[in-house]
Amino acid sequence: MKQVQIYNQKLYELNLQDEYYPKRLQQIYKPPKKIYAIGNITILNQKIVAMVGCRKNTDYGKNVALQFSYALSQEGVIIVSGLAKGIDSYAHLGAIYAKAPTIAILGSGLDIIYPKENTKLYEQILQYGGCIISEYPLHTKPAKLHFPERNRLISGIAEGIIVVEAQMKSGTMITVDFALEQGKEVFAVPGNITSINSQGTNMLIQEGAKPVTDVKDILDNI
Repeated sequence: MKQVQIYNQKLYELNLQDEYYPKRLQQIYKPPKKIYAIGNITILNQKIVAMVGCRKNTDYGKNVALQFSYALSQEGVIIVSGLAKGIDSYAHLGAIYAKAPTIAILGSGLDIIYPKENTKLYEQILQYGGCIISEYPLHTKPAKLHFPERNRLISGIAEGIIVVEAQMKSGTMITVDFALEQGKEVFAVPGNITSINSQGTNMLIQEGAKPVTDVKDILDNI
């Protein structure tokens, strides 16, 4: 396990054989040969659930993400998401409000925070014992192709994935596709049938995803 410095943080370079490399990522199609990590790498093999959803969320989506993330974190479940705007941010914040660790997976190098407005959130994740990882080396700028690639890691590192809000054609639904390919449990939060942000989640339920209205629905199935 090679260790270097990035700012005031220790940067870990974890290869496939490293004891801290996430075991669930080893099992996905074409796992990264190396991942870069900052923070508490000991949580990368604990019980992890992904939470994803719209960048332009509704208040309903925000409240559900915060509530579920907070409650799951209190039960010792690690929440993973992508540090993006919207539901990703609230997924991380719910864990932080519970003073619990959370994992963020980036579509850039760890020294490039995207979006910039989440710089404070990035710091809070580290402050509360979380971990930030990427398959991209330092100085790698965010690019359109990186985010679908990043999404396969969000689902891959988790035991299941919670979809809070999703439009029909979105990065969230791409993450769901990866989760299904990887054999992960997919949970979907029912939404307002008149909301474009609920079209994806309601369709997932119709197609067999587990509808969740309470944290117990998740804890009983992971």
